[in-house]
Amino acid sequence: MTQHSALSPERWAHFELGQQILQIGAEMQRALKFLRPERLTEMRACYERAMALVELTVQVQENLHLRRELLGWHGVIAELYKRDDPDPIVHRQALRVLLRLHPESSKQVAILGL
Repeated sequence: MTQHSALSPERWAHFELGQQILQIGAEMQRALKFLRPERLTEMRACYERAMALVELTVQVQENLHLRRELLGWHGVIAELYKRDDPDPIVHRQALRVLLRLHPESSKQVAILGL
């Protein structure tokens, strides 16, 4: 998870919530092309990056309800991460739920066909 390893909570906090969610969503969108048993390593790397960004978001958010939602979403991704048989349906549902957390990112649901 080297891509976001140098990203501090202070730096992450400079992004607006909609931008944070879109960046998490970008990792989930990237994972879509790896949802095959022979590409588990790449898929899991995307999930690791998405979960790390969620953890940063939880650290910098003051809204307790949002933090609770994000932690629950993180748990869903952790379950997907553990699977040896990728589940594209649950993956897409999780991405849709994530994007619906903010009006800015919610616009992407229709664009991505979720």
